[in-house]
Amino acid sequence: MIYDLIVLGGGPAGYLASERAGHAGMKVVCIEKNSLGGVCLNEGCIPTKTLLYSAKTYENALHGDKYGVFVEGAKLDHNKVIDRKQKVIRTLVAGVKSALKTNGAEVITGEGVIRGRTAEGFEVEVNGETVVGKRLLLATGSSPAVPPIEGLRDGLDSGFVMTSREALSLREIPEKLTVIGGGVIGLEMASYYATAGSQVTIIEMLDHIAGQNDAEMVKLLQKSFEKRGMKFMLSTRVTKVTADSVLCEKDGEQVEVKADKVLLSIGRRANTAGIGLENIGVLLERGAVVTDEYMRTNIAEVYAAGDINGKSMLAHTAYREAEVAVNNMLGKKDVMRYNAIPSVLYTAPELSSVGETEATAAAKGMDVRVIKLPMRFSGRYLAENEGGDGIFKLLVNNKTKTIAGAQALTNYSSEFIVTVGTFIESELTIDELKEIVFPHPTVCEIIREAIFQY
Repeated sequence: MIYDLIVLGGGPAGYLASERAGHAGMKVVCIEKNSLGGVCLNEGCIPTKTLLYSAKTYENALHGDKYGVFVEGAKLDHNKVIDRKQKVIRTLVAGVKSALKTNGAEVITGEGVIRGRTAEGFEVEVNGETVVGKRLLLATGSSPAVPPIEGLRDGLDSGFVMTSREALSLREIPEKLTVIGGGVIGLEMASYYATAGSQVTIIEMLDHIAGQNDAEMVKLLQKSFEKRGMKFMLSTRVTKVTADSVLCEKDGEQVEVKADKVLLSIGRRANTAGIGLENIGVLLERGAVVTDEYMRTNIAEVYAAGDINGKSMLAHTAYREAEVAVNNMLGKKDVMRYNAIPSVLYTAPELSSVGETEATAAAKGMDVRVIKLPMRFSGRYLAENEGGDGIFKLLVNNKTKTIAGAQALTNYSSEFIVTVGTFIESELTIDELKEIVFPHPTVCEIIREAIFQY
């Protein structure tokens, strides 16, 4: 059989592309070497949020007295949390399998390697056999980056150093947990383990945590973490990992941080090695596959979606990229846009962002007005967050009178930040937005409050 489409990778980009293409009538085969769902479902987005919800529930029990609720003997059973995480994963992976089957997409478990291209199509070897397809979608995802730090590889081999994969299945809470990297993954895992009882130290080479998020909100988030006992070593470079510690350099001085476990979380790299891209001449840039706005590579009928193209390593970006790729394969012109992709840090409180920040707007020379409001302007937020000090920022383009971006440091922000993204995409003006009715009382009413400040 010659397939219409071979999909390499069964993560968010791969399985959704397979589902969409199969639904459209294409003969599709999805090749995945591990588990369907990829990193997101198995060792990333979903399991992390499962742990964080348990942590939030535990925190609510501990501090219920603020709301007139008293819970005696509240405790977090880490093993039950991990068991529930596994159940959630099994349920979702089963759902993915069912969706692929329903839409007629075949699945092969194995490692696919591109061997070349013939008159019939692209040849991919998997499990010792050759599969041929008229088109290829590259969706092999990414892996944790491992820098050349002395002792780091040995630490990974011994289990003293973990990636997020191992940290999400750890059965014992380490007394001392050191996190190398203050990005999204590191902070989310640190947040859970701090609630579960670990003494957490985060080491970050930059002078701030949380990557490119709004600087003011990042500082407030760090303060909230520090109130919970988490320690931060910023502008600090890791020089060596020993059998029981991490050696660092800060301000020219050597510092040793003792640890029971170390979590390596300094970013991810595209999985482009070993899949045969060189056999058909796919162009790479800084280790990632180069794609255009139609998700096409430099090779005709070869597309790429998800982390492998290195543009925006987020599952929801991968979903949309997959849809754009399949639509263009089907002759339906579709363009990928990256100007309004939300990003969320699922800690407590959540930090969500979409569009421009003050820093990126300034770098682009945009004339924006920044409207900043305390979340206490929202009645529901005030009712449900005793002592909360969240904030919301809305950036308005003064030239076009449209929304340029927004950031929110508050619980629930992951659920309403897409509203601002919709406003950015639709290019509605401030006057037009003032006519939109928000349900009351909701936390997202803070958006309406900010709009009327302009």
